Amino acid sequence: MTMPGDHADAVVRTRVRVPLRFGDGFSAVADAVTFRGLADDGEHVALVFGEPDAGASPLVRLHSECLTGDVFGSARCDCGPQLREAVERLSAATGVLLYLRQEGRGIGLYNKLDAYALQDDGLDTYAANAALGLPEDGRDYTVAAQMLGALGIGSVDLLSNNPDKERQLSALGVTVRRRVPTGVFATDSNMRYLRAKVDRTGHTIALTELAS
Repeated sequence: MTMPGDHADAVVRTRVRVPLRFGDGFSAVADAVTFRGLADDGEHVALVFGEPDAGASPLVRLHSECLTGDVFGSARCDCGPQLREAVERLSAATGVLLYLRQEGRGIGLYNKLDAYALQDDGLDTYAANAALGLPEDGRDYTVAAQMLGALGIGSVDLLSNNPDKERQLSALGVTVRRRVPTGVFATDSNMRYLRAKVDRTGHTIALTELAS
């Protein structure tokens, strides 16, 4: 992880209004914001809902790209439902979604699908990554901190079940006032995946809800 002071500031490149519509009919309007000077030169984007008050701690979601879940509705993960939920909650709360191009927890689409094959043979999502010689979770949130800085946001309420996001943002100089859990989106196909997130990395997902 990159520590504070190890990266330059980013600046806003473009800001444009985009109407959003989901398959269930829910719609919202956001400003899509792009950036210059991000540490990894990636094409990450912020969706800003409304105008967060200066000096406030807006609700912020760091969402890592998941082509299979976000676009194709894969039931092997909870990414698509989390994205849909986040947009509704952020649009109601005047918040910000950072859509980070970190497919497969940072290992890329092809490697993620290779890991799926190993999961079908019995490994959990983290062990499958390790078996491929890849990090269990290779995500670095330096660019997220840069994006927030470019938007003038230094303190957030973080919409996440993942304690590592809070740890990394705090280490990068962003104040996380509190962490707000997402919903639980369990399917017959993702129960083992969700349980691994709880057991291996301490995600705050209510296993009692999964059991029911």
